[in-house]
Amino acid sequence: MRKILIKKIGLLPFFLTVISSVCFAQKKPNILWITIEDTSPQFIGCYGNKDARTPVIDQLAKEGVRFSNAFSTGTVCSPSRTALITGVKVYETGTGNHRSNYTLPANMHGFPYYMKQAGYHTSNNAKTDYNVFKEKQFIADAWNESSGKAGWWNRKPGQPFFSVFNYNDSHQSRTMTDAYPKYVKEVLDELPENERIAENAFEMPPIYRDSPEMRKQFARVYNSLKLTDNKIAKLLKRLDDDHLRDSTIIFFFGDHGEGIPRGKTNGIDLGYRVPFVIWFPPMYKHLSPWGESGAVTDELIDFEDLAPTLISLAGGKIPDHMKGRKLIGPDRSPKTDHLVLSSDRSDNGIDMIRSVTDGRYMYSRNFMPFMPEARYIRYMEISEMKQQMRKDLADQKLDRLQSSLFTERPAEFLFDIKNDPWETKNLINDPKMKVVAEKMREQLSTSLLKSRDVMFLPEYEIGLISQAGNAYDYRVKDENYPIKEIFAAASLSGKRGADMAAQQIKLLKNNNKIVRYWAALGLRSQNAPVLKSFEKELVEAMEDDYQPVAITCSAIAFDVFKNETAAANLKKYVDSDNAELALMSINYLLYVSDKKPFIETIRSVQKVENRFVDESKSRNYKVKAACMDFLGSLGLVPNNPEYAE
Repeated sequence: MRKILIKKIGLLPFFLTVISSVCFAQKKPNILWITIEDTSPQFIGCYGNKDARTPVIDQLAKEGVRFSNAFSTGTVCSPSRTALITGVKVYETGTGNHRSNYTLPANMHGFPYYMKQAGYHTSNNAKTDYNVFKEKQFIADAWNESSGKAGWWNRKPGQPFFSVFNYNDSHQSRTMTDAYPKYVKEVLDELPENERIAENAFEMPPIYRDSPEMRKQFARVYNSLKLTDNKIAKLLKRLDDDHLRDSTIIFFFGDHGEGIPRGKTNGIDLGYRVPFVIWFPPMYKHLSPWGESGAVTDELIDFEDLAPTLISLAGGKIPDHMKGRKLIGPDRSPKTDHLVLSSDRSDNGIDMIRSVTDGRYMYSRNFMPFMPEARYIRYMEISEMKQQMRKDLADQKLDRLQSSLFTERPAEFLFDIKNDPWETKNLINDPKMKVVAEKMREQLSTSLLKSRDVMFLPEYEIGLISQAGNAYDYRVKDENYPIKEIFAAASLSGKRGADMAAQQIKLLKNNNKIVRYWAALGLRSQNAPVLKSFEKELVEAMEDDYQPVAITCSAIAFDVFKNETAAANLKKYVDSDNAELALMSINYLLYVSDKKPFIETIRSVQKVENRFVDESKSRNYKVKAACMDFLGSLGLVPNNPEYAE
């Protein structure tokens, strides 16, 4: 009897451990993640817009925690989603360019993979757009299911779930790009008349002309969000009907800024800042460090923080490559006083911007400022809104601010979002803002050097690296990527004047090809009178053995000196079998003063179907789209959705 008792007592710790594990498993919260597309907070009611019609989102905020300083890490869908799914900034993975689909390290999984290991059922309904090589394999590795039928209802009984639902009704296609009749069918006709907003029932942002034509287009933003709000209501009702609301933490947010000109694809506050709400059921309110119902926090967060936060909530192990903060739980990370954000190519619209924000101020460094904020991106150019803006510009109906969207940018922006939410006054040269500007410049350079921002490589180079490796690992070693030397050259780009140009001309002789590339790219932003003194050096550089240097200097030599050899070079590269070199060449030609010599070459390239047969669809699309932008800018093809590519 005594032996049996001892044996039973000996088994007690084992049983207690099992019971404890079961209780812990039952305590794991369900997590519902609701993502909407292309939405800035200033168009949602709980963020102060009295004209908005978003009662469901507003109620979530009223009962939950609303974030006033939440930011996407990027300004367009796929790079933002790369950061979301990997928990790594895209300027480290080399995936900052939209739908570039480059290789990631083999050990870098989508974060739901780690939640699966912790016992969660993970489902995605349905958008992915993760911007990675072998995306289907990546998706299967991360999710138990990813489809239009996926949801918590397919899990095992009692299994905690992480379910994502993505609503595309507020996507740019609805808010501006689709032809108006399609918008009517897909949005307006889905709303009862009493839920539609009238074209005179909202304030027009000052960055747009207030006219009947523009109001007709801008009403699309409000109606698309209303339809989105209605669909979120249906999802939450299903959660209630399944008796799961009391055990589910709800995350709601947009994937980046508003899908309107100067918002999405633009590296300013309007492109980065997103609505963000976390709703805690009573069972898990103790997990909120921000207070309970109706709390508003100004804590700075971005998409890099979400993967480690959710893995931590699930009780999983956070991998070493995730550097974001854990926002929730007993071991939550310390707050940060600034965020570093990035914006690169969107479709055919090449660009590179790096930004720092502390929530109030947004500092943005434009590394390619020869292109305007309203740069050529075919997906925008085919919209009635963008064409109306161009018509108003030609008719001299735009004010100084509105016209500035179509002119070259300065090297730096600094906006006071608290006092100037629409970013109408660039304070970079205001003596009162000198301390703020210098602090943010230092924060940016320190962060980019520490992260070894690999996007300072031209996309052509990242493509070559990805054939046998990946940019994330490549960037780590100085022998591959001497970031300090490259960044020093890139830091001159956009700074205009004879002294800067002289430094850039000297760097055209550097032994490092990427330094030479940044010297050439910086010279592209210098004005013609400054460049006149350097014709000999620029013509010589057209023969550089690194093609991005040769292309860039040819673009300068043609635009400034009308050099015939430069024109021949550009025609050759426009017709290149490499998509990145072709796109680079066409993009430069979009901003030269004389486009006529290239019309027939562009027409010829545009007509070729599937030129890049071994490449992804996006590579074919972006070259053909750039060709259409070139032809459309001359009035040689219509600028509407039927002529997208």
